[in-house]
Amino acid sequence: MNIKSMAVGPMGANCYIVNCEETKEAAVIDPGGDAAKIISYLNNQGLQLKYIINTHGHIDHIAANEELKEKTGAELLIHTQDAAMLENPNLNLSAFMGVPVRQQPADRLLNDGDEIEIGNVKLKVIHTPGHTRGGICLLAGDVVFTGDTLFAGSIGRTDFPGGSFDEIIRSIKTKLMTLPDDTEVYPGHMGKSSIGQEKKYNPFLA
Repeated sequence: MNIKSMAVGPMGANCYIVNCEETKEAAVIDPGGDAAKIISYLNNQGLQLKYIINTHGHIDHIAANEELKEKTGAELLIHTQDAAMLENPNLNLSAFMGVPVRQQPADRLLNDGDEIEIGNVKLKVIHTPGHTRGGICLLAGDVVFTGDTLFAGSIGRTDFPGGSFDEIIRSIKTKLMTLPDDTEVYPGHMGKSSIGQEKKYNPFLA
């Protein structure tokens, strides 16, 4: 498995391009903008985009969904409980940024425990509500993509529609902190971490 990280969109959210090195199939996790930059990377690496996956439905993680889908034919995936956010500018927060965005529905709705296959790479869906009702993390071996659930030294905001502080803490403690300490954390914003680091140093998890 190869992982490419790039900061995209006006908020600099982390977008991850994950590909199977044998088959060249790829998935883009959280394309929050800069579709041209993402497509350029895919083309330069000779990758075939199979899936666009949103860890949740906020605009800084979904903004390039439609352009990527239109230009590559990839399927769009999001958790069942965040599906409505794609079409609702108030829920996806684009209305508050002054440019309301209404996107087409996802091609496939995800649930806890689902597996997404990209060539020989498997991403396991972990439902982690708290930042949004349908927030997910994606586990691939010793790597977990945590969206806006868990950051290095912090956690996702819970003051947006569908957010819950109690839920996000429960999600992190019961579903992420149970992973091996050497599991690498690839978050939706800021730099990488590990489960072991967050157990020791994240002030929200003390």
